[in-house]
Amino acid sequence: MLLDERKTKILHAIVKNYLATGEPVGSRTISKDTDLNLSSATIRNEMADLEEMGLILQPHTSAGRIPSDRGYRIYVDEMLRSKEREVDEMKELLLEREEKLEKMLKQVARLLAVNTNYATMISAPALKGNRLKFIQISRVDTAHLLATVVMEGNVIKNRMIDVSENSDDETILKLNMLLNTRLNGLCADQITLGMIAAMKKEAGEHGDVIARVVDAAAETIREDDNLEIYTSGTNNIFRYPELADKGRASALITTFEEKTELESIALKSLSQADQAEGIQVYIGEEAPAANMQDCSVVTATYDLGDGMRGTVGVIGPKRMDYDRVVAIMKNVMRQLDDLYKKE
Repeated sequence: MLLDERKTKILHAIVKNYLATGEPVGSRTISKDTDLNLSSATIRNEMADLEEMGLILQPHTSAGRIPSDRGYRIYVDEMLRSKEREVDEMKELLLEREEKLEKMLKQVARLLAVNTNYATMISAPALKGNRLKFIQISRVDTAHLLATVVMEGNVIKNRMIDVSENSDDETILKLNMLLNTRLNGLCADQITLGMIAAMKKEAGEHGDVIARVVDAAAETIREDDNLEIYTSGTNNIFRYPELADKGRASALITTFEEKTELESIALKSLSQADQAEGIQVYIGEEAPAANMQDCSVVTATYDLGDGMRGTVGVIGPKRMDYDRVVAIMKNVMRQLDDLYKKE
């Protein structure tokens, strides 16, 4: 059955309002909830056509309309097609190279916020206690070296090192051999002052260069232990009266801006990643964030391989649509897992 754009939007608005409230939906409600800019009289005419087509029902003479089974079917089929388009869009983003990871994660957070009408978060993949896989220094000019640090999960970071001496190719080769022999497989906490002193002694006149490179490598590893959190849909909080009063909303928005408590949520989710297929649901006081005691938090863990894991989270009222949110989260987690493992 083909519907024009106006009838489709009105039908969708009726279904969404009825799902949310359980009450018959009137033309005045539709005029407020859609972007059609139509009068109540025009909407009533369209609703009469939808009723004649068997897509909505009028349970009482003076009441609004509710969806029929056929109306639900059209709504669900269109929703599924829309979800397929969104998944295809997500796949295109996921197939981009690693340098576009930040853009992809922000897009995932945005799509989740749009699909759920709740606030969302996603953490960049990280390894707790990340280990050094390889380090290479190369000459940029007489005053600078570039240190390329490769960590587990093939995370690559570059650091510019200031030097007071010009090192030839043979010296740089020897320093690279020394760095990799001593540091490979270590995390930041295992790089001790005694180890650095021994390496400086072995490097002789180039000891200061070794010290600078080791400091840069340790700092890079520690930085990667800190989770980067991306958020979207914070304003969705104001959709729900129980969260929209000035005190609660302000506290929640501060939480999303400062992100410290969001990092706690991500870390807790990662620590429980092997339970419940990577899905966790925290209700009210169970939420691992002080300012979310009036909320529910649903998290999922995605895995990019080599132990590189991240957390996707949805934050909303306690009366959130749990079935729908969990289904969406599982789909996102599966897409992230599958596509990156193929890569």
